Amino acid sequence: MIRVGVAGWAISRALADEFPAAGSRLERYARRLNAVEINSSFYRPHRRATYARWADSVPESFRFSVKAPRTLTHEQRLADPTPLLDAFLEEIGGLGPKLGAVLVQLPPSLAFDAAVAGAFLDVLRARFSGFVALEPRHESWFRAEADALLVDHRVARVAADPAVAPQGGEPGGWRGGAYLRLHGSPRMYYSPYGSARLEGVAARLRAQGGGETWCIFDNTALGAATADALALRLRLATSSTRRRSVPAWRPSGV
Repeated sequence: MIRVGVAGWAISRALADEFPAAGSRLERYARRLNAVEINSSFYRPHRRATYARWADSVPESFRFSVKAPRTLTHEQRLADPTPLLDAFLEEIGGLGPKLGAVLVQLPPSLAFDAAVAGAFLDVLRARFSGFVALEPRHESWFRAEADALLVDHRVARVAADPAVAPQGGEPGGWRGGAYLRLHGSPRMYYSPYGSARLEGVAARLRAQGGGETWCIFDNTALGAATADALALRLRLATSSTRRRSVPAWRPSGV
C-alpha cells in the first residue's frame, strides 16, 4: 500500500476544481488522496471527539498520520514521556482503525542519547503497537547505534528532503514500512517538485516494497504540496499499465 498525502488538508482556490464540490474540506480532500498528516497536534491538543469526527468524515481505506506534540519532543526532549504520551494516545485513539501512523519529529539540536531514546521508545511501544515514524534532525541519529535501536523498537526513520545528513534522504531503522517527508527544495516549504522529480519519487515508491509506504508533501507555504500530491497519485495510478525507466529520486541538500 502506498499512501500519498499532504501535511494538512487545505484546498487552495486554484485547485478547487480538482476536488468534489460537496462536503467539508476534509471530505473533499479524502476523495482524491488516501492519507493526510495532522500537524496541528504538534502545536496543541485536540479532543478525542474531534479526532472521531474527522475519522467519520473519510472513506474506510483512508488513514491519518498524527504528529506528536512539541511539548514531548521539543520542550521535554523525550524525557519523562509517560504523562504526555498517555494524553496524546488517548486523544488520537478517537481515529480508531483510521489511525495509520504516529510521526515523531525531533528538534535539530537533539542529539542521540541511547538511554533517553530507549526509555522513550519503551514507553511508546508499551502503549502503541502501530506504525511509528521518527524524523531526527541531528547527525548523531544516523549512526549504527541509533539505527539498531529503531530496529529493535520497530520504528521507521523518515526519509526527508532536504536531507540533513547523507543518510537522511533514505529510509532507515525498521524496514517494515517507510515514510517520506518532502519539505520542498531548493526553498524549503515553498518549492514544488516538478514533473521530472515526481517521476523519480513515483519510481522510488513503487520499488520500496514491504509494508506500507507513506509519502507526505510538506511544501505547503504556497500550496505546492497539494498539487504535487495529486500529480504523484496520478503517476502511481497509471504505472501499472505504463512502466518505463526513470531516474530514481534523490534528496537534495546532501
